[in-house]
Amino acid sequence: MNIVKLEKELNELVALMTNNNWDFHPDQKPSNEQIIKAYQEGWYQKDRETFWIEKNNIKVGLIIIHDITDTIPSFDIRLDRIARGKGIGEKAVNWITDYIFKLPDKKIRIEAYTRSDNIAMRKTFSKCGYVKEGYLRNAWENKDGTVSDSICYAFIRSDWENKEITPIKLNDLPF
Repeated sequence: MNIVKLEKELNELVALMTNNNWDFHPDQKPSNEQIIKAYQEGWYQKDRETFWIEKNNIKVGLIIIHDITDTIPSFDIRLDRIARGKGIGEKAVNWITDYIFKLPDKKIRIEAYTRSDNIAMRKTFSKCGYVKEGYLRNAWENKDGTVSDSICYAFIRSDWENKEITPIKLNDLPF
């Protein structure tokens, strides 16, 4: 697997985003026009870094790191249906974690959100050492007007540096 920066591959971006269903994203089936407009308006670059996930020189996914200038970035992964269930997501999340924590401006933590029913992504976060920190009720607005629950995961710098997972104190108090 290779990770390479998105440059000017608009046609490939449109193909990936429109030839797949994104069941666990707010807009499950974006149109060509939506992707082109977002790209032209700088959505994939403004305070973001976007990378291709390649397997055997084929673009099989996309990584979008949001709030890259913030001390607490987050990210999104999109895998082509042909790449799902093959461990590529786990490798991508591990790459993202190392990439972000190796940046010179010392990120504090990485946050990641997914819909509560996205079991594959939840398993991936867990395998990669991300800690489940919150269950957010009715926090994920879908384009079709429905609302889903969301789960917040995070990885903190000190855990990454020390290769450990510190427990959270969510239930130390009953309120």
